[in-house]
Amino acid sequence: KGGAFRISLVMPATIEERDLWSTEIDEICDEHISCRPPSVGGWLAPLKKIARLAHRYPVPVISDWDKEIAATIERALAANPDAVVFDFPHSAVLAPAQINSSSIMFTHNVEAEIFERHWKVARFPVHRWIWRNQYLKMLRYEEATLRAFDTVIAVSERDCDYFRENYGVRHCGAIPTGVDTDFFGYQAPGDAPQVVFCGSMDWMANIDGMEFFANDVWPLIRRQIPDARMKVVGRTPPEALVRQVKSKAPEWEFTGFVDDVREHVGGAAAFVIPLRVGGGTRIKAFEAMAMGTPVVSTSIGIEGLPVTDGEHFLVADEPEKFANQVVSLLQDAEQRERLSQNARELVESEFGFRRAAKVFEELCIETVERRSAQVDG
Repeated sequence: KGGAFRISLVMPATIEERDLWSTEIDEICDEHISCRPPSVGGWLAPLKKIARLAHRYPVPVISDWDKEIAATIERALAANPDAVVFDFPHSAVLAPAQINSSSIMFTHNVEAEIFERHWKVARFPVHRWIWRNQYLKMLRYEEATLRAFDTVIAVSERDCDYFRENYGVRHCGAIPTGVDTDFFGYQAPGDAPQVVFCGSMDWMANIDGMEFFANDVWPLIRRQIPDARMKVVGRTPPEALVRQVKSKAPEWEFTGFVDDVREHVGGAAAFVIPLRVGGGTRIKAFEAMAMGTPVVSTSIGIEGLPVTDGEHFLVADEPEKFANQVVSLLQDAEQRERLSQNARELVESEFGFRRAAKVFEELCIETVERRSAQVDG
C-alpha cells in the first residue's frame, strides 16, 4: 500500500478475524475482499484427509479448494487488474482456468523438497509410503503450477535456481528476506541457561524438529547443564507431543499462541532451529538475530540465508554436535555477545523490511511491462 500499485487483498476471514485485524488489514491494502474461510470438516476431517490421499493433487493442496473462495477470486479478476499475485502454490488451486492479467506466484519454499525430506526421515513404512506418494504428487503439481505463471518470486536465489533447473521456470526473481528491525529491537542475550524455539507448532516440519530436539539433543544438554530450561513458542502444539516431552522434561514450556514473540525470544541465551525438513528461508532465524538472540541451527534450518557459521550463528546437524553448540553458548558469555552483535549488524544493514518490499514491487512492475510488450508485439 502506498507504492506503485493499488492493492486489493482477497483473503478468507471470519467476522471475528476481520474485526480483530481490521487496523492491520487497512495498513497493507487499499481494498479488502473478504470471503468465508473453508470448512475444516468437523469430526469428519480426519476421514476426509485420508480419502484425499487418492486425489491427483497433494492433500494440502486439495484441502485448500473451496468453491466460494474460488468464485470470489474469479469475480475479483473479472475487473482485469494489471497484475495478480497468488501467495503460496497451494492457493493456485483456487485460480480460474484463464487469467488475463499479469500473473505472479509468490512461493515461500520448494514444496516438493519438503515432502521429499519428510519421506526420507520417516521412521515407519506406512509413513514413508504416504510421504513418498505425496512428494511425487507435489513434484508434478508444483512444476505445472509455477510454469503456468508469468513470474515466480522466491525467497532465495537458491530456490530460484531449483525452479529454473528442475521445473524449467523462465522468469524467477528472489526477494531478500525482510525483517522489521524497528519492531524486532536489539536486546543483549541473557546469562540464564534459557533456550527457546519459535515457530508454528501445527506445521509438520516444526513438530519433527521438536521431537528430534527433545529426544536426541536435550538429554545431552541437560547432562552438562542440569538447570537448562527450554521454551517452545508457537501456536497449537500437538497435545501428544506436549505430554510426551513434559513427562520426560518438565523444564520444557509450551506457550501456545502468543501476542508478542519478543517477550519470549529477546534476552534468551540461545535460539535453536533443529529442523530436519523444510524449505525456503527462515524468517524466524533473522527475527531472532535482529533481537540479539544467538542462533544454533541445522544446515536445513538456516538454508537460504547468507550467514556464516561461527560469525553469525552456529551450525550443527548431528545430535551430539547440536548439544555441544548449545552448551557452548550457555557457558560462554563472550561468544554469545559476539554472535549476537554480528548477527544484528548483518540483518540491520542488509535485510530490512523496506528493501524486501521494494524488490517485490520492482519484480511485479517488470512482469506487467514484459507481458504488455508481448501483447503489443
